[in-house]
Amino acid sequence: MMRAQQVSDLAWRGLILLISGFMALPLLLVVLFSFNQSALTSLPLTGLTLDWYRRLFAKDAFWPALENSLLVGFAAALLAIVTGTLAALALSRYKPRRAGLLINILSVPMMMPALIIGVSLMSYFVRFLDVPLGLWTVVLGHVVIAQPFVVLILYARLASFDWSAVDSARDLGASPLQAFFTVTLPIIQPTIVGAGLIALSISLDDFVIAFFTIGAGNTLPTLVWGLVRTSLDPTINAIATLLLALSIGSTILALRLSRYRG
Repeated sequence: MMRAQQVSDLAWRGLILLISGFMALPLLLVVLFSFNQSALTSLPLTGLTLDWYRRLFAKDAFWPALENSLLVGFAAALLAIVTGTLAALALSRYKPRRAGLLINILSVPMMMPALIIGVSLMSYFVRFLDVPLGLWTVVLGHVVIAQPFVVLILYARLASFDWSAVDSARDLGASPLQAFFTVTLPIIQPTIVGAGLIALSISLDDFVIAFFTIGAGNTLPTLVWGLVRTSLDPTINAIATLLLALSIGSTILALRLSRYRG
């Protein structure tokens, strides 16, 4: 019996490793090809070089796209943090059944295809609001897809929050705002920062919504799309590697902060 259990556990671990390797292999190849001396994306590597990164940094289109990506990412993360924190605080005071219903409604953007969200937002901005497409329409679009993650992360943290400290502060004469800034915020601050980093990662990686809502200009993902359409530029691998490093770094930091309880 024990032997059969060990074989079963080993088989499941092997399957998990196989699936993980299958998913990680394309990312690993992109990183490898970004250092490949040859312009061809093929194996074996002909040598290692940083030329593609040098050429990328010399491109006139790269720096505006990077600036736009960072501006949109941090603005979207900030708005998602503010609105998501307020929503999570409100939901944490509701009964579980009602809170669950509202969370399901707020989570709809997570379940919808990005294509539908992008087209809907473009039509909403252009036809209904009659506003020109630009970076701030991209920011609002990214808030739509990032806010549900912030709400879920903070709601999970607040589910184990000890509200007695807040009640004590209120009994001592603190206003709701004072109680939040002096008691609640210091405790949940690491989780807020972690949720914000997740939102930043989502914004940096998004192509579809940015494509439909940016109008003129580029973010890094839309710049990659333009390079792919015109030619198979090896600097694409360098851009993808930089985006991958930013996403993985922010996600790891977010997970560490989200686990911190203060």
